[in-house]
Amino acid sequence: MSFQAYLDNIEAKTGKTPNEFIELAKAKGFDEPKVKAGVIVDWLKEDFGLGRGHAMALVHVIKNGPTIDDKHVGSDGSHRDETDTLRLDGVANRSADT
Repeated sequence: MSFQAYLDNIEAKTGKTPNEFIELAKAKGFDEPKVKAGVIVDWLKEDFGLGRGHAMALVHVIKNGPTIDDKHVGSDGSHRDETDTLRLDGVANRSADT
């Protein structure tokens, strides 16, 4: 599953876009460098019922923004993405060709 697919699945499950999660995390101070991933994972599990893999995908975008490592971009593996920039604005905001 691609990184983008993880984020899209989270949106389908929770009704919240990655950008909405980023804002919620900022309001809690979870975007601060000193906040450990485990704190964020616990919050996402408790409040939104997310498992560790999906929560860690959100940890990445909360801490690092939309850019991902390009090692899977254009690859033929199961974790491939089309670009090194994730869409955080939600599935409904994409045109049919993006």
